[in-house]
Amino acid sequence: MDLKALQYFVEVVDSGGFNRAAERIHLSQPALSKSIAQLEAELELPLLTRGKRGTKVQLTPHGEVVYRHALTLLAAKRALTEELDKLKGLSKGCLRLGLAPLGSAELFAPIIAKYRQAYPEIETQLLVRGGVEQTSALQQGEIELATGIIDLKEQYEGIAIHTEPMVVVLPSEHPLANLSEIPLGQLDGYAQILFEPEFSLHEMVLNACQKSGVTITHPTQVNQPEFGVALVAAGIGVMLLPKFIAERYRHQGVCLKALTETDLSWQMSLFWRKDHSLSFAAQAMVALVKQHQATSP
Repeated sequence: MDLKALQYFVEVVDSGGFNRAAERIHLSQPALSKSIAQLEAELELPLLTRGKRGTKVQLTPHGEVVYRHALTLLAAKRALTEELDKLKGLSKGCLRLGLAPLGSAELFAPIIAKYRQAYPEIETQLLVRGGVEQTSALQQGEIELATGIIDLKEQYEGIAIHTEPMVVVLPSEHPLANLSEIPLGQLDGYAQILFEPEFSLHEMVLNACQKSGVTITHPTQVNQPEFGVALVAAGIGVMLLPKFIAERYRHQGVCLKALTETDLSWQMSLFWRKDHSLSFAAQAMVALVKQHQATSP
C-alpha cells in the first residue's frame, strides 16, 4: 500500500474535502481524486462519502479504520526517518513547522532565512494552519513545531516570541473615532469584523467581549487581516487587531485606537509536544529562536 496515497487520504479527511486538501498539498484536484479512487480500488472498499459540492466529505466505517491506521503508519514513517537522520550525523533531516496565518510572516521570515543559511541540507516544510488546526497537526505528528497563540499547558512547552497590544481599527468617521483610546466596553452593540473560528484570535476576542459585557451585533468573519481592514474602511464594522498587524495593513479611511480596560493581548509562541522527542531539525530551530530572542532588542 502506497504511504503517499494514505497521506493524501488523511489530508482530505482533515481538510474536510478535496478542494482544500489539494490547495494544502499543492496537487491538482483531479490528481488527488484519482489517488483516493485508486486507494479505494486497491482495498475494494469505499472510504469516503462524497456529498454535494461544497459539503464536507464523511468517512465510511471502512474509512474510519483506514484513517486510524494511516495516522499510525505515517507517524511511524516519520519517527523512522528522524531516527535514521540522527544516526547519519545531525546535519540532515526535515523541519516540519506549522505557521499561524497571522503574524508569522512578520516574526518568523527572518528566523527561517537564518535557519536555511545555517542548515542548507535540512528540508523545510512550512505548513500554514489556524490555531485550532495547529494543535491537531501536532497531536497527529504532521508537524513537530507550531507557532501561534496558545496557553502552554501540561501537554505543550514552548517559547514566547512576541507580545503585542491590541488596537481597535475603525472607520475615520466612526462615532468613537474622536477618542484617544477606547475601553473595550465602549464597543457594545457595534458591528465587528472577526476572524474565522479556526483562528485563535476569534475565541479570544469573543471571550474578552463577553467578559466586558460587550454584545457583538452583525459579525462578519474573514480569514485575511487586509480584507478585514478594507471592510472596516467600507463601514462594515470595527475590528480588533494586534497593533503591528493593524499598522501593516492600515487603509485610507480607517484610524487605529489603543484598546483599554481589558487584559486582551496577542502573544505569539513557538511550541511543541512535551511527550515527543524532537528531531535534530526541530531542536536546531528551537535553539535558533532562543538565540534570536537573546540578541533582539
